[in-house]
Amino acid sequence: MGPLQIKDILQTAPENQSVVVKGWVRTKRESKNAIFIALNDGSTINNIQAVAEPGQFSAELLLTVTTGSCLKVTGQLIASQGAGQTVEVKISDIEVYGTADPEEYPLQPKKHSLEFLREIAHLRPRTNTFSAILRIRHALAFAVHQYFNDKGFFYLHTPVITASDAEGAGEMFRVTTLDLNNLPRTEEGAINFKEDFFGREANLTVSGQLEGELGAMALSKIYTFGPTFRAENSNTTRHLAEFWMIEPEMAFFELEDNMDLAEDFVKKVITYALINCKDDLNFLQNRLTEEEKSKPQNERSLPLLEKLAFVVDNPFERLTYTEAIDILLKSKPHKEGKFQFPVGWGIDLSSEHERYLVEKHFKKPVILTNYPREIKSFYMKLDEDGKTVRAMDVLFPGIGEIIGGSQREENYEKLLGRVKEIGIDPENLWWYLETRKFGTAPHSGFGLGFERLVQFVTGMGNIRDVIPFPRYPKSAEF
Repeated sequence: MGPLQIKDILQTAPENQSVVVKGWVRTKRESKNAIFIALNDGSTINNIQAVAEPGQFSAELLLTVTTGSCLKVTGQLIASQGAGQTVEVKISDIEVYGTADPEEYPLQPKKHSLEFLREIAHLRPRTNTFSAILRIRHALAFAVHQYFNDKGFFYLHTPVITASDAEGAGEMFRVTTLDLNNLPRTEEGAINFKEDFFGREANLTVSGQLEGELGAMALSKIYTFGPTFRAENSNTTRHLAEFWMIEPEMAFFELEDNMDLAEDFVKKVITYALINCKDDLNFLQNRLTEEEKSKPQNERSLPLLEKLAFVVDNPFERLTYTEAIDILLKSKPHKEGKFQFPVGWGIDLSSEHERYLVEKHFKKPVILTNYPREIKSFYMKLDEDGKTVRAMDVLFPGIGEIIGGSQREENYEKLLGRVKEIGIDPENLWWYLETRKFGTAPHSGFGLGFERLVQFVTGMGNIRDVIPFPRYPKSAEF
């Protein structure tokens, strides 16, 4: 099972027993009475202190013990004299696995900017901030699978390579084996995709939803959790070109059921992180407070743990898009012309509008429903009025929309009409349409961008900092 990890050693009662600690040096300091080495192995944000006596080891060996070097330390586990830890290791032996030249190793014990750390993404998991984020990311992913498993859902693996564009947005990465210097052409001069690997145009998926619906029409409740790709040239703090999506899809669920599930799901998953990631969340909360010290009081965000409790402890406010527009039209920022984007029925709400509703007006998370059909996807079920669809978006403080979902249109004629109306060739979606011909049923689902959830839980300002190796325009370095 390998050696004991630092996380376990820190929780062991000290009885002068022999222990072996393996990890990377965070800091080394020498005083006239002792040499202190702080070691970390990534199992916890907390370091273990290892102490040697002056003269116990050669100066030559100690020169190789620097920030970033990797050690195996053998010694006795004793009660710690210093503040901040209950145990420490009294060193009897040091073996250096790997050195890290202080002249070259970029992660020295000082503050590094997040921008700089993105340039060294291969090393940034060794910082406190990024090791904390990655542990929380793991905990959230585990909680997602646990939640759906306990609720009787089946995990469905939908294709990464697809010939359909679920969002109808058209910003997709092409998958091809054609020689770009010598493309086969049809007689009309177009690229001849019949010669390509799949015999047709293929892309990386933008969503597993359409295939997810097929699974729900057999297994009743499924969820997907996989990578998705958007080729939009977007350089914001909220967009990635490669990210992970969680998409449950449920037969026999109507809009109300869909909202209940979405609310329960995010609350349970965030609660799991609150219970299991205390040390990391406390560290990130302090980091955020420190970061925002220079901001005026009214621009500072809620302390991280308060913000998470805000979501977990409040019933989400539910209202229609039309009611939300009325609230925005009557709002002070609208009347004073403070909103950057104009408000009116039919607009696609921007995140400033969403955040006003959550943070200023209701002071709790919000679920908006029944959006105008024009601004929503073709597969959403039309309301009786013919003007709106049974959509639902969950809005959170700080980020705006975190979940988007809907009841799906289960009527074959209506869906076919919508597909033609927005200019999709029904031939390309014959299989999707066919589920409405063979035993159709009311069904609903939603999508949650996993990185937005991680960003919310960690309090990080930029989505590029919550995925190990971010992909965005002009960046696929690692």
